[in-house]
This record gives sequence, C-alpha cells and structure tokens, in this order.
Amino acid sequence: MILYDPRQPHSLFEFGIEIPVMDSRASETFARLSSHPQLGSRRGDWHIDTIQELITREDLLRVHSANYVDRLFSDGLEAEITRTYELVGPHGNYHRFNPAGARLPLTALFERILTRAGGTIQCGRTALDRGFCFYFGGGMHHAQKHGGAGFCLVNDLVIALRRLQSENRIRRSWVIDLDAHKGDGTAAITAGDESILTLSIHMAKGWPLDQPEHDADGRLNPSFVPSTIDIPIESGEEPLYNRRLRESLEHLSDFGRPDLALVVCGADPYELDELPSAAGLRLSLGQLLERDQTVYQFLKTLAVPGAWVMAGGYGRNSWRVYTQFLQWVLLKRLC
Repeated sequence: MILYDPRQPHSLFEFGIEIPVMDSRASETFARLSSHPQLGSRRGDWHIDTIQELITREDLLRVHSANYVDRLFSDGLEAEITRTYELVGPHGNYHRFNPAGARLPLTALFERILTRAGGTIQCGRTALDRGFCFYFGGGMHHAQKHGGAGFCLVNDLVIALRRLQSENRIRRSWVIDLDAHKGDGTAAITAGDESILTLSIHMAKGWPLDQPEHDADGRLNPSFVPSTIDIPIESGEEPLYNRRLRESLEHLSDFGRPDLALVVCGADPYELDELPSAAGLRLSLGQLLERDQTVYQFLKTLAVPGAWVMAGGYGRNSWRVYTQFLQWVLLKRLC
C-alpha cells in the first residue's frame, strides 16, 4: 500500500525555507506509478489518499520532554523552527532562508509537521494490517528528546511506535534507518528501551557526527549515543555498502522477531542528491535498488510487517530512488 495525500506539500519554499526538498519526490513518484501499464489500472488496490491519524500532545509527551513540548505550543515555536531548520547562521545572517519570499508564516509549518507525524502512525497501522505500507512522508529521525535538529522538529518514528505500543498493537519493533545521516535522535531517545531496536547505516563522517562529542561540562552529545547496530560507511566504501547491510540485518535478526519494522528509506545517499551534507555517500540507482530490495526481502522472509517512510531526499532526482523500488515492490505484491 502507498499512503500519499496529495494535499500535503513536501516543499518548504512557501515558508521562505530554501532547503531543496521538492514536491516532485512524491508527486513524480506517484505519477510514474499511476502511469505504469500494469499498476495504473489497479491504483485503487494500492493507494490510500488521506492521512487520517491525529497527533495529540500526549503522543508528543511519550517521546519529547514536557519543557520542549510546552515550547512548541507557545510563542517560542518560531524560534524552535528557526533553530531546527538552521535558518540563521552563527553571525546572525539568514541561511537558506528568504522571509521576503514566504507566503506562509513559519509557525504554520508546525501543523503540517504534526500531520506528517500522523501519517507515520497510519503507515505503521496499515503495515500491521496489510504487511507493507510505504508513506510519502515521515522519517524525522534527528529530533531529540529535548529539541529538534537537522530539519526534524519532532521524532515521528518513535511517536508512531510508542502510540502503537500504548494501544497494545505492538510490543517490540525495529527501526531500520537507511538515510545518509545517522539516525541519532531515534537512537538517543530509545537508548535502553529493549522494545525498540535501531539499526542505522550512514556516512561515517559529516553531520551529525562532525559536532563535538561532549559539551563543555563533559556531557555526551546525544548524536553520539550508539544505535543498537551502527554501520558507518566511509566515502569510497560504497561497493561494500550492501554486503555490510546484509550482514548487519542478519545480526539484527539474532535479537528475535519484532511485531513491526519501521524503515527509514532515505534517498539522500543517491549520487545525484543535492544536499551538500549528504555528499559523504554516493550510491548509484542500482545500488539503492539493491539496498531496498534487500531490506524488503529480509522482512518478508521473517514475516515482519514493514512500514516505510521517505525521510531524506533532496533536489530534482529523489523521485527516481523511490519510483524504482515501488514499481518493483507493487508488481511483486499485486501482479
């Protein structure tokens, strides 16, 4: 199943934010699937067109600190968005931000983000019922307990898992993070929680691992809290990527079968991705298709429902990564 609500834009340009998140990563992917000679006529069998889940304050408080949640629902919201999206540089100048070109206030972004987080819950629920769901949104894996980071205001992944746990739909889950950047927020928030295991395959260097490991008081930067399994890939090691992923998935299976896997299907390891901070990984389309097929087949073999979210993917070519995988998986499941 594909969860895609075309009324929910992906671009941030209407807020004056010039981070290259394009609507085309969802709209072009959907158009290609809809025009496919075998899939187009069966769109009613695979497309869910409305996000119905609502995020409550209680959902946020299961994951984020009360102080941070209070700030999100206060006059401090704009400052939190500005910091999370890195809209002001160290010298006070605007960074990838043009407020004069904005059509909507920054604070209006919060409602959109909550809707997207609701989509991740719905994706998980659909996967439990149908075995597989791919959501055109979600994957805000950098948000930490006490604040947002890396374009992620809230951590929709942990929010979804803890909501489903609270409803007794699941007990144990995995987060398999394929984004170019380490899933640091997810790892830190779930550290010590044996009901949520995390695997992250990511750039060995670069953001968020280019920050100081400890603050001035010697406290560990939460970005350095390890995942259950971390797979750092050095620049130039791309030919080893899928072998290391397969080996680590087998290690993950040693922990026992979960009730649900959330797959953070970032397109930003693609060699044509346009976000400079993702440049440490340069995978081809062929390598990315192998990556996604590997995870899909792994979960299918174990009979683990898979809820997939888009996560990072920047610029004009991200749709290619999602389209190739979804054409393959839908044909496999429907035809």
